[in-house]
Amino acid sequence: MWNRSLRNKLFLLTGLLLIAMGLGLCVRAAAQGFGRRGVQIWEEMAADQDQPATEFIFARVRYNSRNRGFGGYGGGGWAHDYPDAEEHILQVANEATNIHLRKMSYVIVDLDNEEILKYPFLYFSEVGEMYLTEMEIANFREYLNRGGFAMIDDFDSQVSLDWFLGQMKRVFPERGFQELTIGHPLFHTFYEIPTLDLAAPYQARDGGRPTFYGYFDERGRLTMIINHNNDVGDFWEWIDQPRYPLEPSTEALRLGINYFIFAMTH
Repeated sequence: MWNRSLRNKLFLLTGLLLIAMGLGLCVRAAAQGFGRRGVQIWEEMAADQDQPATEFIFARVRYNSRNRGFGGYGGGGWAHDYPDAEEHILQVANEATNIHLRKMSYVIVDLDNEEILKYPFLYFSEVGEMYLTEMEIANFREYLNRGGFAMIDDFDSQVSLDWFLGQMKRVFPERGFQELTIGHPLFHTFYEIPTLDLAAPYQARDGGRPTFYGYFDERGRLTMIINHNNDVGDFWEWIDQPRYPLEPSTEALRLGINYFIFAMTH
């Protein structure tokens, strides 16, 4: 009954937030003089990076890339869905949980900067184009060894998965990916995720199905969740628009909140 109540609450909450977000975005667009998905200089967006004193910060990773990508607001693939994905999932998490956070509790952090060690949760987008430098390798290894948790999102095809695995072999040569099942505690940390047979916002380039992989340390601790052939952040980004059906969009919010809480408690 408790989980059913949470499920129903999130459906209702999502519907109410759609209205609030839509109104807020109209006001923001009018004030800033550009459309919701308009072009904006990265330096302007990163200038005000002072974060509220909350117990959770969503840290999006900026990494070295082998090509430019097509991220939002003129950035590379690491920036895809930014910043709407962050603001929407954080707004929902603030309403649905007791985590002390705010809609603006997010930051961009460079993988070659030791600042990543401050954050228990890192978000990576489009890792199929990531090419790690030696400093990024060292920092990412240290981050995971210290107990950090990473969410890998928004990439598809076996080619991209193999490329990312190759990059991670440079971080930990002895480790690999394991496909997760619904029995893993990650999917039951806060919300009960009933199935991993979840819809993706787009079809994978090679027709592959959405799959969840885990990356474990030598003690068996899950250090990374890999959403392959999926883009959970895209559901977050467009939750205020009728672009995707409500059910998979809501399920993506549930996954995100589970990821946050897992990162904070493991």
